[in-house]
Amino acid sequence: MPRNPFVLAILIVALLSACTPEAAPQPAATSAPKAGPAAVSTLVLTAAPAAVTAPAASPAPELIQLTDGLGRTIELAAPAQRIVSIAPSNTEILFALGAGKQVVGREEMSDYPADAKDVASIGSVFQKINTEAIVALKPDLVLAAEINSPEQVKALEDLKLAVYYLPNPKTFNDLYANLATVGKLTGRSAEATKLNESLKARYDAVIQTLSQAKDAPTVFYEIDATDPTKPYTSGPGTFIDLVIRLAGGKNIGGELKDAFAQISSEELVKQNPNIIVLGDALYGVTPESIAQRPGWSALSAVKDKQVFAFDDNLISRPGPRLIDGLEQMAKLVHPELFK
Repeated sequence: MPRNPFVLAILIVALLSACTPEAAPQPAATSAPKAGPAAVSTLVLTAAPAAVTAPAASPAPELIQLTDGLGRTIELAAPAQRIVSIAPSNTEILFALGAGKQVVGREEMSDYPADAKDVASIGSVFQKINTEAIVALKPDLVLAAEINSPEQVKALEDLKLAVYYLPNPKTFNDLYANLATVGKLTGRSAEATKLNESLKARYDAVIQTLSQAKDAPTVFYEIDATDPTKPYTSGPGTFIDLVIRLAGGKNIGGELKDAFAQISSEELVKQNPNIIVLGDALYGVTPESIAQRPGWSALSAVKDKQVFAFDDNLISRPGPRLIDGLEQMAKLVHPELFK
């Protein structure tokens, strides 16, 4: 079985003031035998009491109504303040938007940023979901992603919990849309807008630099080599495939039929990639170790020392760090442009 849990999951979701009228003049005083001077008339002003203005009522929170990746309409009476994230990518999004203090529970693998590890764990969603632990946290929102099965979402929904299923982005524009969505759900729309502006600027800078590339080296991206004679790689339509192409390379796995598939050593030798990227480096695979595999020492990437360890979390977790993944991949594929 694959040791990479992400591969395992894929293979097996808001006055007027007034005055009184002038006093009437007094009649002239008289005395005998001679009239005295007329009495002086006095004007009396009386101020009206100031009107008391009632304090303005706070506007009622605007109802949040969004359709999720499963086509379900989710309603929140107000931005969520107690959130359980059951996907590492969602946890990264929440913290990136400044909503970390609103997260009361996280999936076990949510280890980035470091502060996320201080949040209570609800266990691993690669096993039977711990509904009791989630309910005990009294969340007003459970944020799911595509590593969560529809069955897990339904189990939580049956407990009358609000569950929003965030779809995996297929493009960077999809990523920006996901960040905006989570911003609305958490009352962090301004932060989402600011983050998206930053990510778009970084994306544009990378693409502008790569426009100077004069070739497209072939790239083999290894996801899992539990069976080194048939390692898993990323096929067409995946975000990894997109990142390799955006980085100015040609993904060898892009010619396969399935999004995540095994490729034989024989086929790999035939394709003879210029660059090998080890997405399974976190599991102990090294450039030195793959050179010991039968037939791999003849590969151009191995002979030319173009085998690189890579943090797979940057492109397997569909969150803000996808832009980090693009930047790093671009530097591996076209180092001459990023000196």
